[in-house]
Amino acid sequence: MNEMQDQDLTEQIIAAAIEVHRELGPGFLESIYEEALCIELRHRGIPYERQKSLDVPFRGEIVGECRPDLLVDKAVVVELKAVKAFEPIFFAIVRSYLKAARVDTGLLINFNAIPLAVKRIGREFYGHSK
Repeated sequence: MNEMQDQDLTEQIIAAAIEVHRELGPGFLESIYEEALCIELRHRGIPYERQKSLDVPFRGEIVGECRPDLLVDKAVVVELKAVKAFEPIFFAIVRSYLKAARVDTGLLINFNAIPLAVKRIGREFYGHSK
């Protein structure tokens, strides 16, 4: 997917998240927002995979797995939170998911914030590990 398609897709995901936040407001558990966002994405015809298991390779061997909240249209990792504020570790986790999913774009969404807090996160490349 190119950058323009990623941007269009992220805008659609953000619009869906805003609708969920508008209807539910802050204060629920993350799992409730995840379920509601999945329903909203489905109603909008946006394909996603929920809690998809992604292998974590190291030197050609699998050393573990990770599970981002959502992988939308095989192109955007979406990590959901219901916290007071974003913490630096959340950004590092999303970047790790991007690497494992082999995609370049991620969204970190905090449903406990007013207004809804959304951060776009790009993949970082280190050395030869592209």
